[in-house]
Amino acid sequence: MKHAQYNREPINAKFRLPEPMNMPILSANPTIISHALHPNDSFLIFASDGLWEHLSNEKAVAIVHSHPRAGSAKRLVKAALQEAARKREMRYSDLRKIDKKVRRHFHDDITVIVLFFNHDLISRGAVQDPPVSIRSALEH
Repeated sequence: MKHAQYNREPINAKFRLPEPMNMPILSANPTIISHALHPNDSFLIFASDGLWEHLSNEKAVAIVHSHPRAGSAKRLVKAALQEAARKREMRYSDLRKIDKKVRRHFHDDITVIVLFFNHDLISRGAVQDPPVSIRSALEH
């Protein structure tokens, strides 16, 4: 929409801008919150606004806390998609059947990383590099 070539037919006139924009539409300035770690902190959830649009902080923490470790990020994505479907008065299974290019009209992109803390290693000052596993929830 920022450039004239995208601000014309076949886009409906009510969605077009009267004049091209000169400033950026998106900002790369993230919302950052600082929190001092305590011994009872066991994980940290990094997520895009697509998750927080559908889940409260408390709900997300409850999901991770009740199902720790493997698959936590995937569970959060699924819970957000279930809530997005509920808000649209449809079933989650029906939402999943919609082409991913069209689903953008039903929910924002959702990216989630859950980082678990091992306080024993932290307190011992362990320097060994633990194995890293990165998984994707692209099937959602």
